Amino acid sequence: MDRLFLLKKISLKSKQYPFQFVRFLFYFYTMSTQHIVLFDANTRDNLLPLVATRAVADIRIGILTLKEKWEKYFNCTIEVLTQPYLQNKYPFSSQENAIYVNAQVLPNKKIVDAILQLDENELLQSQQQILAFKSTSAIQKIEEFAEQNFQKTEFNEATFINYCWDIFTYNGQEIRNDIQLLGLKPNPEKLSKTNTLLGNEIYVEEGAQCECSVLNSNNGPIYLGKDSEVMEGCTIRAPFALGEHATLKMQTKIYGDTTVGPHCKVGGEVSNSVLFSYSNKGHDGFLGNAVIGEWCNLGADTNNSNLKNNYSSVKAYHYPNKNLIDTGLQFCGLIMGDHAKAAINTQFNTGTVVGVFANVFSAGFPPKFIPDFAWNNDIFDLEKAYEVAQRVMERRNIQLSANDKEILKYIFEQAKQDKK
Repeated sequence: MDRLFLLKKISLKSKQYPFQFVRFLFYFYTMSTQHIVLFDANTRDNLLPLVATRAVADIRIGILTLKEKWEKYFNCTIEVLTQPYLQNKYPFSSQENAIYVNAQVLPNKKIVDAILQLDENELLQSQQQILAFKSTSAIQKIEEFAEQNFQKTEFNEATFINYCWDIFTYNGQEIRNDIQLLGLKPNPEKLSKTNTLLGNEIYVEEGAQCECSVLNSNNGPIYLGKDSEVMEGCTIRAPFALGEHATLKMQTKIYGDTTVGPHCKVGGEVSNSVLFSYSNKGHDGFLGNAVIGEWCNLGADTNNSNLKNNYSSVKAYHYPNKNLIDTGLQFCGLIMGDHAKAAINTQFNTGTVVGVFANVFSAGFPPKFIPDFAWNNDIFDLEKAYEVAQRVMERRNIQLSANDKEILKYIFEQAKQDKK
């Protein structure tokens, strides 16, 4: 809607709702002029391998990515400040009087209100972490944050994505929040009469198909994205989000707090997991309490354990420490970086972390940590990796870009150093 037309329309009701009109004016002018940047904080490495190939802002949780959520709240295009080897993938222009927001923060209205009221050189912090700040100086690198003197303000109502497993932990909550953020209204009547529907909190986008399946939305929303497909015989419990052009194959069983991202194909049994986009788990097998990056493939009858036999908390590999750390979770399954592949009948133990472009095909349980570009005990050749990526991406009419190659090369060189 044209901003001038909207302003005139709202002003007609200013006498009836004076406080609301003043508040609207504040947001109208602030949000239309403010330059906002999502930045990778110094804790981003806790989110490896998922952020090896992307800025934190591109993590998907709920229906949307973190960047998409912030853009909805601020109603503007947001830029991203990330690691040097990733920066070419993201537009960024250094400007004075910009607001910088920690990309690991889950947005909500209270946080947005607090951010928009920041004074010059004021910093919001929560739990000893930077939440956001407004800088009078133009910043070009993340390291420049520490060089400025900020007036600090405490804001203790923020939720951070600190570790990979926080993504599936908060996923159900974020599906609910994204439904509200997108302003969606339930429309279960759009679905075929061949389906069995429990509850009416079902949201169906244009072109979504669903036949002969059971959708139980008594415990939250079920979202079917544009041109997605639920094949015959699927059983879905909310909260659940199916991204655009994504597919649930026949007789798939979905438990709550699960997101199947855009262009993914999923079969078998899935519980409390997030698949970012363009990844396949096309056959039977269990995936639970897991996060799967982009362009991954899980072979037929691949399973992951998400609960230890002694029911104790699960340990998982932590890249910065180069060791296992306690997740504090009783249920924790598989974390898999982009372009990783698992052969048929692969059995992943609790808390397994698989790096970018790792190939898993050994007999028995693989190690709990499989490094980037692993090929059993060797390193996958970079040129062959490019060829595989190109073939996989061409199936979805996408080309492997020069930026993508440079990013993969950087990760490959790091993997070679770690191997030594």
